[in-house]
Amino acid sequence: MMVPVALLLLGALTAVLAPRLLARAKWPEREPVVALWIWQCVIAAVLLCCLLSMLLSAAGAWHQVRGRVFAPAPHGVVEAYALGAGGPWAAGVAVILACGGLWTGAMLAGEVLRARARRRAARTELRRRAPLLPGEEPGSDRLVVIEGERPDAWWLPGSAPQLAITTAALRRLKGRQLDAVLAHEQGHAAARHDWLLHCSSALANGFPQVPVFAAFRDEMHRLVELAADDVASRRYGRLTIALALVELNEDRGVFGPCPTAHAQVPQRVNRLLAAKPRLTPGRRLRLTAAGALVPVVPLLVAFVPGLSALG
Repeated sequence: MMVPVALLLLGALTAVLAPRLLARAKWPEREPVVALWIWQCVIAAVLLCCLLSMLLSAAGAWHQVRGRVFAPAPHGVVEAYALGAGGPWAAGVAVILACGGLWTGAMLAGEVLRARARRRAARTELRRRAPLLPGEEPGSDRLVVIEGERPDAWWLPGSAPQLAITTAALRRLKGRQLDAVLAHEQGHAAARHDWLLHCSSALANGFPQVPVFAAFRDEMHRLVELAADDVASRRYGRLTIALALVELNEDRGVFGPCPTAHAQVPQRVNRLLAAKPRLTPGRRLRLTAAGALVPVVPLLVAFVPGLSALG
């Protein structure tokens, strides 16, 4: 029964070390898409450690679960895991981890429901500010222009994503700047960044005492904006999207000494103006492969006793 303990230790080690290594690395700002992938792999590995530990602990505590988990396995494989030596703690660990899994599912469902409610409210407000013309179908336009004194542009996710932009933004954005802003929002829609934000928020809100989930949420909010900036900059240039960000946000005080809700905007502008080169394709491939291997480690730890017995 050492495998469930080893899995829990591996999950804790991954949750502690991975965020620190990613925070010290300089490449995530140059390759936000790769960083998004690696963060997802790290969280998947942590959750997989908990899931596998729960299954093996439950198999050690209850014969019915053991019969289902190891039904097709030879008798030698079951003996290799020493499931009968778990003692009373195995049932407690299994129950605690199962409750954590149910709570995670409940928080994710709640986050999705709240997001849908916010989306319905936003679309209702959008229809109020930009009513449909005679013969116009709801959701038929992917771009909606509304009256507004503040320059702003945002994306409404859903089955039919829509881009909304205010008349003030149209007056301030010049030439290709408007195209760059629209490309930025389309980058969010194409990559379905809303699902990443929902999942990270659900984990962070459900387990506020777990630092890795809070770091996951914060990094998702930061990296999706960098990734969308890169989508726009590859089509219209870094200077164009940087100037568009300045035009949209300079009246909000984000470039002053006092931090605001949009404190990341100056960092995004500086990043675009710095124009650091991308990583080489070979290094991007190596980082992507390394991220994919992170969730494989818990599987290897879980299957090593069984594979050793078979070998």
